[in-house]
Amino acid sequence: MELPSSRLVKFFLMIIVLLGLYVLCINRQIQAPWHMVVLDRFKPLSSAKDQANRSLEAYDAGNSLSVGTSVALEIPASPSSPSPKARPSQTAAPPGLGRSTQPTVTAPLKATKSSTPRPKPPKTSTTIPSTAAKTTPDFFGDSYASEDAPLNTSCPDGIRTKMALSSFAKRFLGRIPVLQWAKHATLAEYQRLRQYPGAHGWGGLEFPLLQASLSVLNTSANGVMFDDWEQRPNRSQCVRCAVVGNGGILKDSKKGLEIDQHDYVFRTNGAVIKGFEQDVGSRTSFYTFSTNTLRNSIHSYKGFGYNGPPLSEESRYVFLPDHDRDYILMRASVMHTPIERGPERTKTPPKYFGENARAEKFKMYHPDFIRYLRNRFLRSSVLKGKYRSIYRPSTGGVMLLAALHTCDQVSAYGFMTPDYKKYSNHYYDSKFQGVAFYANHDFRLEMSLWQELQQAGLLHLYMHQVDRTTVATATT
Repeated sequence: MELPSSRLVKFFLMIIVLLGLYVLCINRQIQAPWHMVVLDRFKPLSSAKDQANRSLEAYDAGNSLSVGTSVALEIPASPSSPSPKARPSQTAAPPGLGRSTQPTVTAPLKATKSSTPRPKPPKTSTTIPSTAAKTTPDFFGDSYASEDAPLNTSCPDGIRTKMALSSFAKRFLGRIPVLQWAKHATLAEYQRLRQYPGAHGWGGLEFPLLQASLSVLNTSANGVMFDDWEQRPNRSQCVRCAVVGNGGILKDSKKGLEIDQHDYVFRTNGAVIKGFEQDVGSRTSFYTFSTNTLRNSIHSYKGFGYNGPPLSEESRYVFLPDHDRDYILMRASVMHTPIERGPERTKTPPKYFGENARAEKFKMYHPDFIRYLRNRFLRSSVLKGKYRSIYRPSTGGVMLLAALHTCDQVSAYGFMTPDYKKYSNHYYDSKFQGVAFYANHDFRLEMSLWQELQQAGLLHLYMHQVDRTTVATATT
C-alpha cells in the first residue's frame, strides 16, 4: 500500500531528525541519567530457584541489626567468580566439624542499633545462607558451631534445667563448643572463623600455625572441662563449682573453706593465694588467662606474692586466645620446646606451668564461645564507638560464664557488686585502690549481668553486706 506524498515526506523528515539527534549525542558524549542505567546487581530473577533465593540475597540496611534463626553454608568461591564487594553477606553458620558436629541454629534475639560498619566479606569464600532471616552485621557473627556436649551428671536441678525456664532461655545455646582442640583445626573452619579478629575468631592467624598449635590438644581431656569427673571416687550428684575473682570484696570474708569444699575451683590472672587462704581458699582446678594477662599479672603482682599460675596435680590451664602469641605459648608449653617468636621468645622451654606439664592439663576456649558471650550476654555500648575492635568480655567474665555453661551449680566470689566503691580493687591490696576501668571491657555491664543471673537463680553471688545481713538475721 503506497503512502500519500505528504505523509511520506513527514516520515523521511522524522528519520532525519532522529539520525541527527543520535549523531549529536555521540559527538557531545551525552551520558544518560542514573535512573536510566540498568544495575547488574538488581537483575530480575527468572527461574523458580532464583525466586526462592531472592530474599536471601537482599539486604535491608534499615533492619540490618535484627537477628533471626539462621542456618547457612560457606562454599569456596571459584577463581572466576566476581568479587561480592557491593553486597554484604549474611552471617555464616559453620560447615561440618566432624561426626559429632550438628548444624548451627541460632535463636532470635532483640538487638539494638549500632553504628558498627559492616566489614567486607572474605575474598576466599562466598556465603550462601539457607533462610531469609535477617542477621546482625558480620562483625557480630551471631551464628556458631554446635556439638553434642557430654553431660557429666544427671543433676535434677542443674543450671541447664533452670536456664530453660528463665529469661535467659533465648540467649542460651546449650550445645555451643566451649573449648577448641585438634578436631577443630580444619581448613573449612579456618575459612569461617578468619573473618573475626582477636578472641572472637581466627583473624590474623596463619593456618599452619593454628593447625600446628591445636594438633597438640589431641586427647579427650582437651575437649571437655571436667576430664577427671568420672575418676573421682566421692563425686556428688551435681558438679558444684566455685568461681573466684580477685575483687577486694573477698578481704576478711572468711570464705576460704567454703570455696575449697566445691568440686572444682576456678581462678584467673593475678590469683594470689599464699597468705590469703582463709579468705579465698587454696585449691585451683582451672586457671583462666591469656598470654598477655599472664605476663602482666607476673609483672604487676609479684610484690604481692604472685609468681605465675598455681601449680598442683589438680590444676588445669585454660587459654583465652587473644592473639597468635597464645597459640605459640600453648604449643611450646605442651611440647616443652622454646617459644619460637614474639615478645615471649625464649631459648628454653617455658616453665609457667611446671617443668613436666602434660598435654592433658591444657585447654583453650573456642572463639565461637567468646563471640557468643559478647553477642548474647555482654553486648556493650562500647561496640558502637571507636573501641569496638578491641572490646571483649573480661577474662574473669569469660571464666564465670564458662562455668555457667559447664557446671551444674555455680557460686561466684570476688566479682563486682553494686557497692564496689566500698572495696579495694583486689583482696590483697596493701592499701586501698579504686576499681580500674578499661576501654576493652565493660565491668559495669558485667556487674549488671551477675545481678540478673543471681535473681534468676542461676548463680549464687557472694555479696558482702547481704551475707552479713543473712547471718545477723539467723543469729537473732
